[in-house]
Amino acid sequence: MSIRGSNRIVIAALGSALFAFAAAASPKAMAEDIVGPLISMEALDEAIDAGGDYLVASVDDNGKFTYRINLEPALAVRKKYNILRHAGAIYVLAEAYERQPDSAILEAMSRASAFMKREALGPVPGEEGLLAIWSKHGLNNAGKPDQAKLGGAGLGLAALVSLERIAPETSSIEDLRGLARFILFMQRENGSFYSKYYVDGGRDETWVSLFYPGEAALGLIMLYEIDPDPAWLAGAVRALDHLARTREGRASVPIDHWSLIASERLFALDPGDVSIERSRIEVHAAQVVEQILRSRPPPSKKEPIVSFVVDGRTTPTATRVEGLVAALNVIPESEDLLRRRVTRAIADGVAFLVAAQVADGPHRGATPRAIGRLSPTPENARFNRRASEVRIDYVQHALSAFIGYEALAAEPAAP
Repeated sequence: MSIRGSNRIVIAALGSALFAFAAAASPKAMAEDIVGPLISMEALDEAIDAGGDYLVASVDDNGKFTYRINLEPALAVRKKYNILRHAGAIYVLAEAYERQPDSAILEAMSRASAFMKREALGPVPGEEGLLAIWSKHGLNNAGKPDQAKLGGAGLGLAALVSLERIAPETSSIEDLRGLARFILFMQRENGSFYSKYYVDGGRDETWVSLFYPGEAALGLIMLYEIDPDPAWLAGAVRALDHLARTREGRASVPIDHWSLIASERLFALDPGDVSIERSRIEVHAAQVVEQILRSRPPPSKKEPIVSFVVDGRTTPTATRVEGLVAALNVIPESEDLLRRRVTRAIADGVAFLVAAQVADGPHRGATPRAIGRLSPTPENARFNRRASEVRIDYVQHALSAFIGYEALAAEPAAP
């Protein structure tokens, strides 16, 4: 199976950092551009191909992903299974399919979606017409009461709508609407959300998720694209507007990549459909972008290409790259200097992620938790045991970052 694209554009950077137990590829010949060091399209194309192949191969006949492995078999992994990350993996497989249709991707998505609907999609007791993605005792919630997470509904809806766009009538439109109704049921009047719902306790406000509101907004917008009920769009607008208002004027804001991804999707709609103060969303996007750029550790001569976090973990870099790519479609064109800084940061992030990806062998395409181990001290022992761990969301976010950057690089350069 291949998800290799046909474009041939010189883009992105491949740094010299190597991940020993991942057997990363050697650096490619570099060129220079205003966005930083570049690699050939072939190197990025191979990374996308490999990441997609890894996820497809990890879906079993029942539709369940091989959720977590360790590249070093002697190191045990936890058996927990997270249905939100299952949904996220379906979502990125849809991105891969839309980039380059392939029957193996579609079959894997279909099996994984059927598993999610069979094992996790269900009604909300006492609430007519509402459906949720449940974290259940028997699936991934051992020792805890059954609960429905806002993020599960958001990502579950985004995943199922993604497949529906590719293969219509895979899901019932009423099932999709049921998930959207649950999201609106979890939304307060001011646009904020409850993060969890318990069978025995209802909506719970003791814990607040950073990412669930953006995921919920994304799911609602994607449903609106195929089922243009104003209620779905209104809920998404309230959510994003609330995030922007509550962070307005703050010098430091959370690094919320899902809000950037949802904002990009919102701005792609027909402007006549959307009643929102666009400038507030644009300012919020710029705030998050600046936070990402400020938080990056500086490169050094020894390690010119580094993670966006000091410990070398891959997923924080990947999610930030996803957010930065989305932000370029939200931040006004007039913000030329900021946009150039963003583009350079994206190139650096992609360089790091390509260097970290497993280049060959049975786990080709896997993205491990970190590009390497920290110094062997007692404080770093737990981190080092997990450095070679691979989880489906690590691969998901890296693959999405690669695909997003490829699409960005394919756009005609401004004159």
